[in-house]
Formats: sequence, C-alpha cells, structure tokens
Amino acid sequence: MRWLALALLTIAAPVGAGEYFTLKGHGGPIMDVTTGPGGRIATASFDNAVGLWTDGVPTWLDGHAAAVNAVLLADDDLAFSAGDDFTVMRWSLTTGTGQPMTGHRGKVVALALSRDAGLLASASWDGSIGLWPLAGGDPVMLAGHDGPVNDVVFSADGGLLYSASADGTIRVWDVADRIERARLVEHGFGINELVLSPAGDWLAYGAVDGVTRIVDPGSGAAIADLSLERRPILAMDASEQGLLAVGDGEGYIMVVATDGWRIVQDFRATTHGPIWALAFSPDGANIHAGGLDDTLHSWPVGQMAAQNRMQTADRSFLADPALMPNGERQFKRKCSICHTLTPGSARRAGPTLHGLFGRRAGTVSDYSYSDALDGSELIWNDATIDALFDIGPEHYVPGTKMPMQRITGAQDRADLIAYLRRETAPNEERP
Repeated sequence: MRWLALALLTIAAPVGAGEYFTLKGHGGPIMDVTTGPGGRIATASFDNAVGLWTDGVPTWLDGHAAAVNAVLLADDDLAFSAGDDFTVMRWSLTTGTGQPMTGHRGKVVALALSRDAGLLASASWDGSIGLWPLAGGDPVMLAGHDGPVNDVVFSADGGLLYSASADGTIRVWDVADRIERARLVEHGFGINELVLSPAGDWLAYGAVDGVTRIVDPGSGAAIADLSLERRPILAMDASEQGLLAVGDGEGYIMVVATDGWRIVQDFRATTHGPIWALAFSPDGANIHAGGLDDTLHSWPVGQMAAQNRMQTADRSFLADPALMPNGERQFKRKCSICHTLTPGSARRAGPTLHGLFGRRAGTVSDYSYSDALDGSELIWNDATIDALFDIGPEHYVPGTKMPMQRITGAQDRADLIAYLRRETAPNEERP
C-alpha cells in the first residue's frame, strides 16, 4: 500500500511550479526527464535508476542493469524506461515493480507512446525500432536505418512514426503496415533529436553538427533554421503553450517562440558540459533540465539566472589529468563517475570502494548486484583488480553490470591499485 500512496501523492502540484527549484538524490548524471499527469516528474540517470518525485522526495525504480537513457510516464500507474542494458522496462507505479521487455540487441535510447495505436516505440543503437503492444505481447522490430536510431515520435493519431538516426536521415513509417513510407530528411550528419508540434504542423530536429531545423512533417520542406554556432544538439522539447526548447553539448538551453520562430532565451545552463535532458512543465512555466550534474534543475522560462547554473565544473572525472598522479588520474577517468571512495554507495552506478581490499565481491549492503556477483567467492586484492582491468570486466566476471573497459598498461594498472589501496582503506589503516 505504500507504493499506492506514493503514486497518488505524485499527482499533486509539482514542487516549485513557476519558481526555480532542484531535485536531488540521484548518484549519477541525469540522462532524461519527463512529466506526467498532474505535472509529476520522472528522471532517468546514469546511476541505473528512475526517480519519481513527490514534493521533492524521490521514490526509486531500480531494475536496470546499466544507465537509464529514457523514461516515459504513460498514466497514473504506468511508466516505461529504457537503458544501456538493451532493455525496456514496464513499471507499475502502484506496486513499484518492473517487467523487462527484451528484443533489442543494443542500447535503447528513446521512447514514444501512442494510445491511439496502442503501441510503445523504442529507438535503439542496434539500428532498429521496436513497436511494443501496450496490451502485451511480442514486439515488432522495424529495420532499415543504416546506423543507430536516436529518437522516435508518433503522429498525433498514431498512424505514422518518425525516426531519427546517426545515418543522417529522418524516416517516416506506416505504423499499421509496419513499412517505411518515406525518407523525410537527408541531412548528411547524424540526427539526435525529434520533436513534433502538439498540432502536428511542424517537426523539429537537432543534429550532431549543431543544426536545429524545422520542417514540414508531410513534405520535409524547410520552415525555419535555428542553428547557432554550438554542437551537438542533445535534447529538445515542445510545450503546449507554443515554446520549443533546445539543449546542446556546450550547456546552453535555447527557448524559441514557435509563432514566428523567435529566440526568446539563450541561457548557459551549466558551468561545464552538456544538456542531456529537457522537459517543459505541463503549464509551460518551467523548463526541467539535466546534464552532468546529479541534480535536476528547473527554471522559470522567463527567469533563467546565472547564479542557478548547474555547478558541473568540479566533477572529478573532468579534472585536468596533468595536475594529478597517474593512479589518481586512472581512477578519475575510469572509475569516479560510478564509485565512491567513502562509506556508502550514494546511489552510484557501482558500489562504494571503501574497504575494498580483502572484501568478497558482491557484499556491499547498500548496492544491488547482478547475479554474476551476488554470492561470488571472488576476493578483491592486487591480483584480482589487476586481472579485472587487464582483460576487462565482462570477460573477468561474465554478466557483471560493470561497463566494458580495460587499462592496457601494466604500470597504469599498478598505479591505480596503489591509489585504491591508499584511498579506500579506513582512516586508521592508511599509511
């Protein structure tokens, strides 16, 4: 019943509507944000979790085995998410339980929903588009793109689906017949983002070369070009009140009035790094945004202020490698985004490394491990850590959540191990 109460509470008015506010609790960068009934907010994070927010307090949906790239709130009880684990999750918000939906063979990076068509669409880096019946059953996979699919959006009646790909095209699919109808745009550079207007009279797209264009969704004819000297475009959203928001790799949020395509805001929202996630509040008063910061930020559209920027410049993995010893450099480049060195995992994508040496793998109490490490007899020491990074986590512990990465230099591994031994030891044991 606790979950039912939380689900009902989230229907209340959002925290700080019309004011600047933040939502804190994730242990990694914010990859996506969406709003649902009553203005409730859901976030997807690099920490493998979805956050549902009630009066600034998160309830966590944990079930993905890797970073969560997309989240969608369908109604008061139903949500979907998609991640680097190749999986789409269907969530009951009443019970807090998730059902994995499998079929993709690569990262799933975007979702779209059509009640009229009775379908969820998913975009994957395996080059396919998944069409999942909301009533349940096996998906239909649409193939045709020559590269990763980055975004999908349904027409208002659910009869058409638009897809954007790293192959530089926007394609139009007949949903009923499951076939490609047209190549609407041939851009030449990868297209990351799509937004169809609420009225269906324009389609906006953002590309890796920084281009932001508006086209006719029927013919592909150009309507407006909003491109600035920044790249790539990484996030977009449109409001019912006639605004389009665009986030880029340099940390800016551009807000455009669509009645004449006038730029009304161009705000540097981060101190460093990209904007990965954007969503307007249902009343159009606020723009919610995420990036390298573990915190979601929400600004009133007309009152974006420099003192409220995401403070991302001090992230440890962004530190200048020339200013630190090699062992620390290896940790910050390879490990720091997922692991803490202090007690407590802090909802990171990986468990705390505090007290690592001599510890049996899979035994940190505040972290949910994969089956590969749950109950493992592996003991972390100089030899096992060296082997982990020598051949790579997926080969050393098949089935681990840890992303595939190697440190090929023996001296680099030795320096990392020495740094970890010093920094993860309890204070009384440190040299």
